[in-house]
Amino acid sequence: MVALTCSTAILGVSAFGAVAAAADDAGSPVAARPGIDPAAAAYADEIVSVIDAVDDAPIVTSGLSTAAVPFTGGTQVTVNGEGLDEVDSVTVAGVPATIVTAEDDAVTFAVPAVSADSIGTAQVRLAAAGAPVAIASADAAVVAGASVPQTTTTDLNGIVEASTRAIPHALTLTYTSNPAIDAQVGYVLTHWNSYNSSEYTVLSGVDCANFASQSLIERGWKMDGGWYYDRATGAMSPSWSSSTAMRDWLMSRPDLATPLDDSQRGLVKVGDIAQFDWNSSGDRDHTAIVTRVEHTDSGTRVWVGSHTKDVDYWNVDEAIANGGGYVTYFSLR
Repeated sequence: MVALTCSTAILGVSAFGAVAAAADDAGSPVAARPGIDPAAAAYADEIVSVIDAVDDAPIVTSGLSTAAVPFTGGTQVTVNGEGLDEVDSVTVAGVPATIVTAEDDAVTFAVPAVSADSIGTAQVRLAAAGAPVAIASADAAVVAGASVPQTTTTDLNGIVEASTRAIPHALTLTYTSNPAIDAQVGYVLTHWNSYNSSEYTVLSGVDCANFASQSLIERGWKMDGGWYYDRATGAMSPSWSSSTAMRDWLMSRPDLATPLDDSQRGLVKVGDIAQFDWNSSGDRDHTAIVTRVEHTDSGTRVWVGSHTKDVDYWNVDEAIANGGGYVTYFSLR
C-alpha cells in the first residue's frame, strides 16, 4: 500500500505536467504559473501530504550484512532501514527465518537451514502485518516483485492515465556449501551400508555412536582424552562408542555443541547429532547424524543416517512412531 500510494502520488503529479514542478528556481508558487488554476495547486498540495503521511512505513535501505551463508543455517544477518521494528516476518527461499531483533533502524534474523540441493541464490523477503516491505537500496542486489497496478488518475483535460510498476521487495542471499559438513555427510552417505572396517572396529549390533564419531572425524573434529579411538589397538573411549556417554561428553563441551529438544527442531541443521530414547528411560539408545532438513508451513522435518539401524535418510517422525520414546539433538559448532 505504501509503494502504491507513493507511486500514485508521483503519477498524479506527472499527469499535471507543470504541476509537477511546484515552483521554479525563483520559488514561484504553482498557482501563479500560467495555465494552472488554484484547484490544481491544491491537488498538488494534497499529493505532498499523502507522501508525508506514508514516510513512516517500514523500508529497507541497505543490502544484507552477509551475502553468502552455509546451507546448514544459523548465520545471523542484518538489514538496515527505517520503521523496521514493525517487521514481523522474514523468509529465505520461502522458509520462515527466526527474527533475533527488530528495531527501528535494523532487523537481524537467523538464516534457516535448507537441504543441500538448495545451494545457490535465494530470495530474502520481509513483511509487516502481511504486507511486503519495500527495498530502497542502491547497493543491494534487488529482485523485482510482481507488477502492481497504479491507481488510475485524471489530468486537467480529462485524459485518464494508468500504469504498472515492479515494486522491489526482495534481496538475494547465496546458500553455499560447507566443506567440513560436506565431508561429514558424505562419509555417512558412503558408509551407512558399507562399513569402513579397514579403518575402524565394527561394534556388531551397537555401532551407532561409533559411526557418528567417525563422521565427526571427517568433519574435522580432533580426538582428545575425553573422546578418542586408537586405530592400532581398537581401544575407544565410552564417549566414542556409547550413545549415553556421548551425550554426557557433549553436554560438557559447549564449545562443540548445544543441546536441543524436539520443540527446538527448527534450529536443527544438516550434520547435527540426533539421539533417541526409545523407552523414555533417560538414557540414549541410538545416535544418528542429520542428513536432511526441510522447513515447511506445517513445521520442520528431519532425516538422519546411521548404523544399527543402517539408513541414509530415516524420517525422525517415523522413527519415533515406530520405536516410541523421544528424540533430542545436538546443534554442532
